[in-house]
Amino acid sequence: MPSIDLNSDVGESFGNWSFGDDAAIFESVSSANVACGFHAGDPVGIMATCQAAVKAGVTVGAHPGYRDLAGFGRRFVDMTPEELTADVVYQIGAVQAVALAAGTAVRYVKPHGALYNTIVNHPQQAGAVVAAILAVDPTLPLMVLPNSEIQRQADAAGLRTVAEAFADRAYNPDGTLVSRREPGAVLHKVEDVVEHVLRLAGDGVVRAIDGTLVQVKAESICLHGDTPGAVAMAAAVRAALLDAGIQIQSFA
Repeated sequence: MPSIDLNSDVGESFGNWSFGDDAAIFESVSSANVACGFHAGDPVGIMATCQAAVKAGVTVGAHPGYRDLAGFGRRFVDMTPEELTADVVYQIGAVQAVALAAGTAVRYVKPHGALYNTIVNHPQQAGAVVAAILAVDPTLPLMVLPNSEIQRQADAAGLRTVAEAFADRAYNPDGTLVSRREPGAVLHKVEDVVEHVLRLAGDGVVRAIDGTLVQVKAESICLHGDTPGAVAMAAAVRAALLDAGIQIQSFA
């Protein structure tokens, strides 16, 4: 039976500010990208998220980003490679410790937000992220956008890369994501997201924003936990995949 991993960005509340419903999302996904405290997340929330993941049988991954709480990690930060490597090492280590205390472990790494998008084509920052994972644990898989600079560098360094696609994001004809600053960048209708995911998982293609079909090879599909209606959307995607004979299983 064919299978696909469904992942979601979680643990992104901070203090009195609550975002998403992690426990409900865990009913539909197989992997959890846990915020590390720099773009979102605090120790209590990260612990609760890891504990909920253990209870649901969901795989935990670290979700490091830029040190940018005010911008939710969605703004580029100009850093030296040494600074970025240290920041990513620090963030992975934080979630590793909390995951261990919760009875699980970090099984992979997925960069967040602007960092994720920057390392698609920024050689220096891509190299810094690769260096961080090599320093912490070179057996950790790295989730990446296919055909990106980070994928090329990680593959060359001997890291396992996991190609990712997005359930609720629109694509450009070159296979990159449409910027969130552009209209139509995020898909909000459940039926559109389900159609998008079934095409991805079944045929390995997406319909780009200009209507053309683009090949996108993916081992994991992201469902954003902070999208309005995310819980219902995730449940609909899970049901549609299972109805299509596609098993949901973590790559890690």
